[in-house]
Amino acid sequence: MDLPQAESIVADLLDILRRQLGMDLAMLARVEDDHLVLQVLRGDTAGFGMAAGDRLPRRALPDEVQPVIAAARNSPGDEPTGPHGATPGATPGATAGGAADGISGSTTGGTTDNDSAAGFGLPGVGAYACVPVHDGNGRLYGVLACLAHLPRPAAPERDGRFLRLMAAFLTDAVLDLQEMWTRRRRLWSQVSDVIDGGGPLVVFQPIFRLRDQTVVGLEALSRFPGMAEDPQSWYANAATVGLATELERMAFARACAILHELPESLTLTINASPSTIIAGVLDLLPAFADGRVVVEITEHEHITDDDRLLIAVELLRDRGIRIAIDDIGTGYAGLEQLLRLRPEIIKLDGVITRGIDTDPARRAIAVGLVQVAGETGGNIVAEGIETTGELATVMATGIPYGQGYLLGHPTSLAGVAGLRTHATAPVDPG
Repeated sequence: MDLPQAESIVADLLDILRRQLGMDLAMLARVEDDHLVLQVLRGDTAGFGMAAGDRLPRRALPDEVQPVIAAARNSPGDEPTGPHGATPGATPGATAGGAADGISGSTTGGTTDNDSAAGFGLPGVGAYACVPVHDGNGRLYGVLACLAHLPRPAAPERDGRFLRLMAAFLTDAVLDLQEMWTRRRRLWSQVSDVIDGGGPLVVFQPIFRLRDQTVVGLEALSRFPGMAEDPQSWYANAATVGLATELERMAFARACAILHELPESLTLTINASPSTIIAGVLDLLPAFADGRVVVEITEHEHITDDDRLLIAVELLRDRGIRIAIDDIGTGYAGLEQLLRLRPEIIKLDGVITRGIDTDPARRAIAVGLVQVAGETGGNIVAEGIETTGELATVMATGIPYGQGYLLGHPTSLAGVAGLRTHATAPVDPG
């Protein structure tokens, strides 16, 4: 079983459990020291203010959590209640509004002095159900739980059997899930170390006007410790653990920080995903960025029909920032970006550039994009030019700008100084 499949199986089981018990949220939490770490959640996560990776205090949760189905609160502000509405620590069967709620007590004589019997100490929990989950070796893995905003009727024996059935199904999956979670914790640590260190290093690849091979701009590119994986993998890993936007914003800020050191004839292209652009980068732009910065929207994240991206792009344009879109020519998503965003600059992906001098289909795509750019008032930069044959063919198609190892490798800021004598004219993508 691969790791994404393990999470998918758990998510499907949680959906079944939530619907069967009539609850608003189902979750699997792993016991780690004094906390419950939420791993997979399905349902109204926003309503309970919970997300994967959140940690709940374990408090008095014993090693063996008993299956419990009970009301968690009588009303907002009341003390947490245990089975049958009993106050924690009270004898099971003692009432504190439980009968009025119509909630039955524990399915197996459950405990009354643990987190599960207190609705996990969360506000707004009207009813809950939980059961321990063990791994294939019989060790306590964590808790399978459901939460509801309002009290609900329960059939404790039947619901308890269903809870235990779901927990049994999870026995095999949690071993794969544990491996996945261990991997994600490692990714979290690696990405967090980069963020705590000020973000990725930034290098700069020159962009040339091809007719006279003049440097007219730079593209800021991220470099990570060791570079065992390419930068795209680092950002993909950051997205897996919810840190992509923070990491991208730090890279964006580091790129902006050198703008004042560049001659005004050079533009600076900075990459950002749709999510980061929606989250906002205006606050990272220096006051003199007008006309000098190009924001390149990467295609590595699917763009939905969310109008927030269009609004964010227009706000950037209001600041004099031009928009480029990445990886055009490699799939439907890039063409969708082109139609929705109408960028000032179209980046022809290196997949199309590579071998363009020997492949009529690649040349046809390039010629077509030149025509599209002419109709929309944009311009094209060919990426990944690595041979003289590719350069000659790109120029023959009418593409005016290019970048690639043949023309110039990514370099440090110190290396950019050697390019300045060649930067005699600004790019004019419009």
